[in-house]
Amino acid sequence: MNHANSGKRAELSPSASSRRALLRSLGAGGLALGLTPLVASSASAASAGTLQNSRAVTRGRATLLTVLQTADFHGQLDTHDEFFWENDKPAFRRTGGFARVQTLVNQVRAQNPQGTITVDAGDCFQGSGWAALSRGEAMAPLMRHLHYDAVIPGNWEVVYGKSQLLKVMSAYGAPVVCSNMFHDEDGRLGDYLFAPVHVREFAGVRVGFLSFNDPMVPTRQDPSYSVGIKFTFPEYNAAEWIRYLREDRQCAVVFAVTHMGIAQQVDLAGRDCMRGVDYVLGADTHERIREPIKGTYASVTEPGAFGSFVGRLDLVVEKGRIKDAAYDLVEVAESRYAEDRAMRRVVRRVQAPYKKELSQVLGSTATPIMRYYPIETPMDNLVTDALFEMTAEELAKQGKTLDVALSNGFRFCPPLVPKNGGTAQITREYLWSMLPVNAGARVGSVPGRLLKAWMEKELNNVFAADPVERFGGWVVRMSGMKVNFTAGKPMGQRVNSIEIGGQPLDVDRSYTFAACERGGDPVDVLCRIKGVSDRTDLAFTLHDAVERYLHRHSPVAPKQEGRVTATDLPSTTLGQLPGTSYRFR
Repeated sequence: MNHANSGKRAELSPSASSRRALLRSLGAGGLALGLTPLVASSASAASAGTLQNSRAVTRGRATLLTVLQTADFHGQLDTHDEFFWENDKPAFRRTGGFARVQTLVNQVRAQNPQGTITVDAGDCFQGSGWAALSRGEAMAPLMRHLHYDAVIPGNWEVVYGKSQLLKVMSAYGAPVVCSNMFHDEDGRLGDYLFAPVHVREFAGVRVGFLSFNDPMVPTRQDPSYSVGIKFTFPEYNAAEWIRYLREDRQCAVVFAVTHMGIAQQVDLAGRDCMRGVDYVLGADTHERIREPIKGTYASVTEPGAFGSFVGRLDLVVEKGRIKDAAYDLVEVAESRYAEDRAMRRVVRRVQAPYKKELSQVLGSTATPIMRYYPIETPMDNLVTDALFEMTAEELAKQGKTLDVALSNGFRFCPPLVPKNGGTAQITREYLWSMLPVNAGARVGSVPGRLLKAWMEKELNNVFAADPVERFGGWVVRMSGMKVNFTAGKPMGQRVNSIEIGGQPLDVDRSYTFAACERGGDPVDVLCRIKGVSDRTDLAFTLHDAVERYLHRHSPVAPKQEGRVTATDLPSTTLGQLPGTSYRFR
């Protein structure tokens, strides 16, 4: 099917008449499609906000707004290991968990009851066993208990289909906002899937929200997930909605809550269509922005992932204008925040139906399993080795051989870290975190002449100079193949060498590749390689392959092995915004 703007920018704007009709249908009392904004609850003890003692605030001339932003929970309910880059090496600490996030939110609300704003920027209900087995529904009671003031869908929220997306997000009990997702009506844009904007007063200050999900969702993910949904790029309607929020609704502060990735969000903050937005509250690439990145029209934040962090933005608003601001990326450290008992009970309740199955131990690891490096990760080496081993054995029964196994460059999943030189248990729940979609395995014959161009496109998805060309993913993962490239070169010139089975790529022969299935792909496509022949689905899934590999080889000890290398980047490169002062840590 034809999805709007898949791969190109929209050049049209909604007509004035259609905008007026939409405004009439939504009504003048706040664009929340019948949802009543929830009032922030106050609770016990809180630490002082950085601008709480501002002279203008204490003298009553100005209002303090405190924005708490979460994003990319990916179904992670409990406290977990987290990766940090400190003193030029990996470090690990225990962070996150909904019960600790609740404690942090309660403290801030107690400090600023009327002026605290809570926002989630998407990718909440996919990425764990709890989310997968409940089709996202386990997350709704937790989000409802946090009492968000605005939430948006992320790129992975489509994973269970349009109907489930609408069902789960409506159960959050919070206004759902998205300005660029529409019902697909026979290939044309229909009505908005959610409220395109939302307006609410906090401590007497009128605040407006608009929102953009990644317009490339139907290309980045399995196309079948997005059936019935159409996407547009922000410039399709951003300027008109911002004008509506500023002029028609007289909003003193306007937030664009986005799920597009750091590169596209920083680019968006400098586009003319965003004039009038104060902050882009971003998500998707799991980046840890510790000081907002200033664009021409707006500043950009992104608060990491998995509930390990909460972004806190304090704003002093005086006479309808932001006069001062302070930002902190707050680490939800186990050592700092106790678990909120009420939220802990909610977590246990939603986990109960799946606890026995997901607690099953499948194997163990003697080295940290992690997925934070864009070029090559220990976790994905484990996954592709498992896929390679099981596929090779299946093909051997038919007298065939396998050359390469591939996996998409997924970014979700906290690390798993052995303690004190021992091993760490790998449970079925952790397998779901590694591979939240239990896709089937398939093989195909790939002409060698296609591989360099395909790899150039994959690298451009990660390192393109134009942020709009970036998918927000990482370099594709592989077993049986090695690639060397130069990230700083232009599209078509990055790949320096490709080896398969220890030998240089032979453009005149065909290779057998294994990868995961993607519903909706044409029959000649495998892992975004176009021109594949003899594509065949195998009788096992990625979970089957990893389970068997763990049973055979535990304790495993995955590590970086130089499967993908760059001449101008270290193997431990972090973050996706080169050429700026931003650093992931």
